Amino acid sequence: MTERPKTVTAAHVVRTERPTAHVVRLVLGGPDLAGLPVGEFTDHYIKIVFPVPGVDYPRPMELAAIKRELPREQWPRLRAYTVRAWDAATGQMTVDVVHHGDEGLAGPWAAALRPGDEVLFTGPGGAYAPNPEADWHLLVGDESALPAIAASLARLPVGAPAYVFVEVDGPADEQPLPSPGEVRLTWLHRNGRPVGAALVSAVRELEFPPGTLHAFVHGEAGFVRELRRLLRVERAVPRESLSISGYWRQGFDDEGWRATKPDWNRQVEADEQARTTTAPSA
Repeated sequence: MTERPKTVTAAHVVRTERPTAHVVRLVLGGPDLAGLPVGEFTDHYIKIVFPVPGVDYPRPMELAAIKRELPREQWPRLRAYTVRAWDAATGQMTVDVVHHGDEGLAGPWAAALRPGDEVLFTGPGGAYAPNPEADWHLLVGDESALPAIAASLARLPVGAPAYVFVEVDGPADEQPLPSPGEVRLTWLHRNGRPVGAALVSAVRELEFPPGTLHAFVHGEAGFVRELRRLLRVERAVPRESLSISGYWRQGFDDEGWRATKPDWNRQVEADEQARTTTAPSA
């Protein structure tokens, strides 16, 4: 996964929208967005920077310098969000932020934004776009992966087969996902079940078509781990045909997840290797 150096870009809010009950859509603009390397990938992401109130940061902001020169309690907090859309003609970037009332850091902040307000971010990073040579595509995720899934569906070749499973709280959280591909979209509603449980069941029950698969599976780390095992071990999907990662982990804030993610990934890799070694040959 590639990411630009941690130089902070300053943008401003052009407008905000509410496409669904639990999403605040930010349309960002400003001269600093000109020339950003956006467009190659459909999982481009930025990390929104939340300065600590009362701390006077130098401009332009450099996160590395801040971490060298200021105590940890004055370091800005970061939250990663996928770029929902990029309009190169206007230099405007669209980012969707999940909003559940007063819960969390970014949701209430996004809901309070008004046109002209400043938004600071690093990036973009990214690594995935649908492979036009694949015979079929599988895209799976919860709300956190929905912007990348939407951007990926818009990039599919005309008529490309795609099976898409998206888990949300309920019908009010569904949104249009236009695509030139031949998309079989299934919205899954949580209805009190653990996050990702419906996604794991749906993928396990899917009758895989023949041919080369290119898969994108992202969201809460617990269900992502289960689906990685299913795809890599049980279905023998090659690593290079699979973009899969935990965007967040239940019970952890973003800082806590980032701190524990390397160990988590090592455990997942070790489990995968052990299962692959002991799996019976076809």
